[in-house]
Amino acid sequence: MPSKDIDQLLSLLDLERIDRDLFRGTSPEGRRDRIFGGQVLAQGLIAAGRTAEGRPAHSLHGYFLRPGDPHTPILYEVDRIRDGRSFTTRRVRAIQNGHAIANLSISHHAPEEGLEHQIDVPVPDEVDGEVYEEAIRREYAHFGVKLGDDDRKHELPIEVLTREGLSFSDLAIKPPTLHSWMRTKGALPDDPALHQAALAYASDLTVLLAALHPHPINVTTPGFRTASLDHALWFHRPFRFDEWLFFDQESPIVACGRGFGRGTFHTREGKLVASCAQEGLMRYRPENGDAT
Repeated sequence: MPSKDIDQLLSLLDLERIDRDLFRGTSPEGRRDRIFGGQVLAQGLIAAGRTAEGRPAHSLHGYFLRPGDPHTPILYEVDRIRDGRSFTTRRVRAIQNGHAIANLSISHHAPEEGLEHQIDVPVPDEVDGEVYEEAIRREYAHFGVKLGDDDRKHELPIEVLTREGLSFSDLAIKPPTLHSWMRTKGALPDDPALHQAALAYASDLTVLLAALHPHPINVTTPGFRTASLDHALWFHRPFRFDEWLFFDQESPIVACGRGFGRGTFHTREGKLVASCAQEGLMRYRPENGDAT
């Protein structure tokens, strides 16, 4: 893979320190109409980690409050909530033009020895699937849909192989599940914080797509609108995200105009290393073709 892909990701995660607890991040250059939520999660995680005295993050909970402008830098304001003997708690506000676009709570924990168990998920023997970006372009070309200015439809620093259809344009009814392989498009430095931030970025790409599978609509259906509302992420064990991880995703429910998705990340050996959950707006108003 071209080195520019991983260089782009590392550039996103290299925040400028303006003050002790204030950082500035930028977005990729190009024609985009909004900031990808995974970018805000990843940059907020880096900002918090730079104030957490080297302790790795173990959980992140965030709300997306406003669409972000990709042409304006983002300020990350870190609030040092608590520094305990084992846990460090931070709150991060992502700010543009004086308004919060996201609010994150991040907890860091010094690793400990203790009890262990995990529920096993069947991990495929082979890394296979359709390349995510190619699948999107193929679907949009087939259905005659204009490729919009959305980060998820452009070149990404994350390599994604999807084992089922994406339902971006497909109307077929499917089970509310999705399985993918993910890793960065190139080697990352050994810093664990970078691997956590890269996974946070990737975790916002596909986790809600399974919520569309049981319904005869898609993201191009007139009257349908979707947007991420909140995101939660847990890191269970150390991992490398420049090596393939299997992302097992499902959507247990869609109700009241909101869809819920969750997923777990596993190494090729089956070790569970991270989990995530997300709720998103799924508003469908077919009577007037307007979802606003």
